[in-house]
Amino acid sequence: MTRVLVWNEGIHEKRNEEVRAVYPDGIHGAINQLLKVDKTIVVRTATLADVEHGLTEAALAQTDVLIWWGHLAHQQVADEAVARVQARVLQGMGLIVLHSGHLSKIFQALMGTTCNLRWREADDREVIWTVAPDHPIVAGVPQPLVLPRHEMYGEYFDIPAPDELVFVSNFTGGEVFRSGCCFRRGKGRVFYFSPGHETYPIYHRADIGRVLINAVHWAHVAVPHAVITTQSPNDPLNWFVGETT
Repeated sequence: MTRVLVWNEGIHEKRNEEVRAVYPDGIHGAINQLLKVDKTIVVRTATLADVEHGLTEAALAQTDVLIWWGHLAHQQVADEAVARVQARVLQGMGLIVLHSGHLSKIFQALMGTTCNLRWREADDREVIWTVAPDHPIVAGVPQPLVLPRHEMYGEYFDIPAPDELVFVSNFTGGEVFRSGCCFRRGKGRVFYFSPGHETYPIYHRADIGRVLINAVHWAHVAVPHAVITTQSPNDPLNWFVGETT
């Protein structure tokens, strides 16, 4: 089984009637439903309002892949929570960052860049082209995948060169965007996938669900959960510290 934690700010759905009409159970609730199609995935959800944002050491220790959606409250995420997530990614936890999560503290920390981009919200048609046809994330995904109405994201996207570029999008205005990017950080795998603006029903689509399910399985690396401890290196149970001398 793959244990997934879907994290969402949970703010838009509370403040905006238009968003609430699209996602009455929250964006995290909609993603939860998409993932449940795969019976090998066990899903939990968390939001900004939860204790320690739902990103406690205990919660992360029980997470194989973390899915992150954020927009309005990047700066409200505590640095301590970001540090815990970053440490778990380096230890082997998978991370999937969605849409405006490109400006989240955790994505910026892992990328080491501003992660800025160009954008326009004007009901653009987005065509998502597969550029890595043998990659496991694209299995069963329409080629191309077409979103009739969506927010435009365009280059330049200030990220390091992806280890693997999976999707490239083009929009009504002629813009192009690296919309599906894979990275490896430490022992962990990171996937950025741009579709998912809050006023469009992107996370009600089965084809988007297929991308997310594939990404979860790609990001799940079977490695031991590293344990940060203050025990003596001579303690035989303290395998993470390393060999004793």
